[in-house]
Amino acid sequence: MKISLSTTAAAALALMLSSHHVSATIYYAGVAESSGEFGAWSPTAQVGTGLPGRFGVDYAFISNSGVDVMADQHKVNLFRVAFLLERMCPLAWGLGARFNETHFDHFKQAIDYITKTKGAYAILDPHNYMRYNNPSSQPFSGSVIGNASDPTAATTAQFGAFWGELAKRFASNEKVIFGLMNEPHDMPSALLLANLQAAVDGIRGPTANAKNLIITPGNSWSGGHAWTQGGDEASSNWIHKLVDPLNNTAVDIHEYLDQDYSGGHLACTQDAASNLAGVTAWLKEHKLKAFITEFGGSNTTECKTMLSGMLDYMAQNEEYIGWTAWAAGPFWGPNSPCCTDQAQFGSLEPGSKAADGGPGLYDTVWVPVIQKKVPAKLQWSGPASVNGGPLTTKS
Repeated sequence: MKISLSTTAAAALALMLSSHHVSATIYYAGVAESSGEFGAWSPTAQVGTGLPGRFGVDYAFISNSGVDVMADQHKVNLFRVAFLLERMCPLAWGLGARFNETHFDHFKQAIDYITKTKGAYAILDPHNYMRYNNPSSQPFSGSVIGNASDPTAATTAQFGAFWGELAKRFASNEKVIFGLMNEPHDMPSALLLANLQAAVDGIRGPTANAKNLIITPGNSWSGGHAWTQGGDEASSNWIHKLVDPLNNTAVDIHEYLDQDYSGGHLACTQDAASNLAGVTAWLKEHKLKAFITEFGGSNTTECKTMLSGMLDYMAQNEEYIGWTAWAAGPFWGPNSPCCTDQAQFGSLEPGSKAADGGPGLYDTVWVPVIQKKVPAKLQWSGPASVNGGPLTTKS
């Protein structure tokens, strides 16, 4: 869905967006923490690889010291923390309300550190692409949740039961945000909506009775550029049909700036404002709010300029209330989470170094570009909400 504007209207819009007195507000800003999904890769997609895995050796959720730097020095108030469904709900008993309690305890310690020790907000991120049972060659391995033609697939009801249990355990923590799923793709949008509705029903139902903010993805990797594309399967035809009795659900969007929107390439060639125009218009039409929980770029001059422009675009459009840059995480080492054509330029983790010992993306992208766009005032108290909360500086 593209916006069609007359010359006069377009000029007026441009003037409005250039103003420093826009009404749009970013309440939540920070970084995605990626390492909790590590340690399960197999080049042959061998089922069970890296499961359950060794906490602190094969995977970890956060580095406390890294979170300290981000929250205390850079004043960010949002962390998106990845985990695998297969570790939380082992294959031996399947997806649902029964958890590996040791794994859950490690995860909860990370979330509590972010929300209780540092006073920030945390997005729970099941990093599974709407699949369960074989994460060894993500993002394509594993059975699509709810696929009735696959006898090995977890059911929609199981997905709802999982979210009901997870929500129950965090319902008393108003700073926890429920990210329903990372990047669903290559599945019917009707099935995606059914799965998402089951999750919301589990979260809001009588067992969990959780009031926490929910963020919901779309299909096609939750890509903002693709939101209105794909004919009948387009996310724009489905996601607004999700029913939350509390009306406290926002949309979870991902958007990269390289040639194929994958975040895999060094060069930035995509203009965020143009590519997000359709989804922004859709959000406005349905009176919805959104987070962009994955975006990134390399340390080239073009990428730095375009990343800065993307952050400005979010700040200037009231549909966007939060963002997390991709990605920090304690286990990246010199490897890069995105945007380098597989070159080892490090990550957004504080102290990260490139393979040659030079500065990593933390020093070359986060500090000079992204961190400068963190609003001086963010929400530091009260429940996460589509309506935001009181804006203050971090004490």
